[in-house]
Amino acid sequence: MPDIGAGTQMVLLFFLLIFLRIPVAFALGLSSLYAMWQIGFGLELAGDLIATGVARYSLLAIPFFILAGTLMGTLGIAERMIRFFRILIGGLPGGMGVVGTVVCLFWGAVSGSGPASVAAIGPLIIKGMEEDGYPRAFAAGLVCTGAALSIVIPPSIGLVIYGVIAETSISQLFIAAIIPGLVLGLLMLFTLPLARKRTAAPAAAPSLDRLMPMPDPSLPYGTRLWRSFVSSFWGLMTPVVILGGIYSGIFTPTEAAIVATVYALLVGGLIYRTLTLRLLYDSLVAASASSAVVMLVVAYASLFGWVVTVDDLVGHYSSALLAISDNPWIILLVIMLILLVTGMFMDAVTIMFITLPIFLPVARELGWDPVWFGVLVMINLAMGLFTPPVGINLYVAANITKLPLERIAQGALPFLMTSAIGLAIIAIFPQLTRVLVDMLR
Repeated sequence: MPDIGAGTQMVLLFFLLIFLRIPVAFALGLSSLYAMWQIGFGLELAGDLIATGVARYSLLAIPFFILAGTLMGTLGIAERMIRFFRILIGGLPGGMGVVGTVVCLFWGAVSGSGPASVAAIGPLIIKGMEEDGYPRAFAAGLVCTGAALSIVIPPSIGLVIYGVIAETSISQLFIAAIIPGLVLGLLMLFTLPLARKRTAAPAAAPSLDRLMPMPDPSLPYGTRLWRSFVSSFWGLMTPVVILGGIYSGIFTPTEAAIVATVYALLVGGLIYRTLTLRLLYDSLVAASASSAVVMLVVAYASLFGWVVTVDDLVGHYSSALLAISDNPWIILLVIMLILLVTGMFMDAVTIMFITLPIFLPVARELGWDPVWFGVLVMINLAMGLFTPPVGINLYVAANITKLPLERIAQGALPFLMTSAIGLAIIAIFPQLTRVLVDMLR
């Protein structure tokens, strides 16, 4: 290594390990331990730092929101919601494309996790859109994009982590992200005319009606809508329970994650009666695996963050960033480009722990609203979830559709463009993140 600081060596070693395809969590841990050894601190300190990093009350929301979203998908709650929206708005121009967009936005207020949303609602939406004449790759791109908004639309695991790192009110972040999330969803609808719809679904496409039976089409529209509404009512109430409890002050965002899990168990077990020991076991296993990946990154990121602080990387790099230009818009553009590029190679949690200690001092120096800045960060990281080569939503969708990753990435390209437009709108009009926050004060 050249004669540079231990912190900079750590960053270079981290990217080298990523290039060698070492898992992100272990790349963080190994590079951090190397830097601690270079600085001269005993490695016995690592255990205390890891324990301190994960023993934060706010982080409890992560595994419980993941479990709640997994249960909602496993217990058939997602199917009932899709059935209701299919009857409600499926007759609009765009058909199942509109339904898929709305369901993705609605599911974002349930899951909080992009990959979990793709797994829960992706199969039904993709098959429904294909039956409606949409290309399978385009349908998969829509689901990848809509599911990525799960880390923007509250309750968002990404906003929880941002709030912990930035020491900003998680409740305010949740409220501030509602309108930007809706703006991004609205922009998704403008991509639907770009798809070359067939007049009929391919013969190989399974009928959505066989997978998710609809009420008798001979019945009046009002009757079919009412029956589907009654069937899906308790699932539709999930965002009301979660967000209503947070905004009314009944419980905190962390407690809301536990409430959401208990609510899913009650709905599945007592109302829909779809809960079985086997499904509960499968949901716990799937949610534990997803939570373990996130929390392992959080654990080793605490070591990384400690070295960043001790070696004053924040001061060095933030000063360099501020020296780029006197124009705050230029600095913001650079930050957004850095987040977008890193999002192509790393997951959102890792990016936040690595970059936010550097970017947040810059935001404070320039007088930016930390809540607005947090929403911008989330939108940018959401784009990374469906941007190759590491966009994890693309991999989940590829597993569902059996299409090559490149095809799905092409299908997601129009949505990447509209998301970039949405990012620019929220950056130019920061008041969009403050409207509801000011109203609810």
